[in-house]
Amino acid sequence: MRLVLLGPPGAGKGTQAARLAVELDVPAISTGDIFRANVSEGTELGRTAKSYMDEGEYVPDEVTNAMVRERLQADDAADGFLLDGYPRTTAQVRELDAMLSGTGVEGVEAVVLLTVDTEEVVKRLAQRSTEQHRSDDGEAVQRHRLEVYEAQTAPLVDVYDRRGLLRRVDGMGAVPDVTARVLAALGRG
Repeated sequence: MRLVLLGPPGAGKGTQAARLAVELDVPAISTGDIFRANVSEGTELGRTAKSYMDEGEYVPDEVTNAMVRERLQADDAADGFLLDGYPRTTAQVRELDAMLSGTGVEGVEAVVLLTVDTEEVVKRLAQRSTEQHRSDDGEAVQRHRLEVYEAQTAPLVDVYDRRGLLRRVDGMGAVPDVTARVLAALGRG
């Protein structure tokens, strides 16, 4: 399965991606995890990414696209993948389409949108910031990230909805319950 997971920061995409990767037997590819790994390793990409992440901004498309293209060419992604954190813009949707068509793959099969209450998202992000000591989750940055999400990422919902690929799933509640709802929405539950 070739799946994209959408939702605002703090919606539980990372948690669900890890669980769904096991259930669907595909790698979970998280741009956020790759950025954070590069930051902790002090790579050039990491330093560039950190400057954007600390401000609650998205890393530029050219950096992100190259990283995703390389990752999708790995052997473990040949039979499917779950993208968490990509695409985030309509330009990235077009780039992903081009990446997949260039390899002979038919394209994304489904897009899951995790819907959550805004105040719950802010609460989750504050908790995550405290537990994981993440510099990109301060309260001012949290609110800004939600604004950036609405402006740049929310339009993807329309793109994928028009293509008939969008599955809206309630992201509130216990983690196993959300996973069960996602699998049901994908016809796998």
